[in-house]
Amino acid sequence: MTAGAQSASAPEVLDRHFERSCLLKTTPEALFAHFDDQTRLAGHMTRPSAMMGGGRMTYDFDSRRGMAVGSRIRMGGSAFGITMSVEEEVTERDPPRRKAWQTIGTPRLLIVEGYAMGFRIEADGGASRLTVWIDYGLPQGWIGRLLGWLFAGFYARWCVGRMVSDAGNSFPSATSAAEPA
Repeated sequence: MTAGAQSASAPEVLDRHFERSCLLKTTPEALFAHFDDQTRLAGHMTRPSAMMGGGRMTYDFDSRRGMAVGSRIRMGGSAFGITMSVEEEVTERDPPRRKAWQTIGTPRLLIVEGYAMGFRIEADGGASRLTVWIDYGLPQGWIGRLLGWLFAGFYARWCVGRMVSDAGNSFPSATSAAEPA
């Protein structure tokens, strides 16, 4: 799903986009196998952090554990003392090249209404270029829209940046630092 696309079951337009890339010394197959596990990919959400106001999210998976198109992933938790929940569905899975998922139903989030996320992996010499991206829309209510306008971009950069950074911690970097896309 690309910027401007709509979620199958949500009316919002996902008109904002952010992505980040890095070059890692590993094969596309090894990198895909590592990131195909959503608990590794989004591990930053399971630990309390300042970005989550001290809160964290937990995961609940269907029998396919997010590793097949149509698989469902449910997250619940809190941020800044406010209960949040979201359900995602895997929309694309093409090992070892791409994987994407999007929110379904009505997410209960603070600064985004819904989102589509994913990663792509390209062989680059003896390394692999990982690009993680998010397309998102702002909440509809005026308070949520204001909070989203103020903080959603910052949050998108943090979330995508953490995924890329975590990959760099799991695999040696082929460059001195993660490269912005």
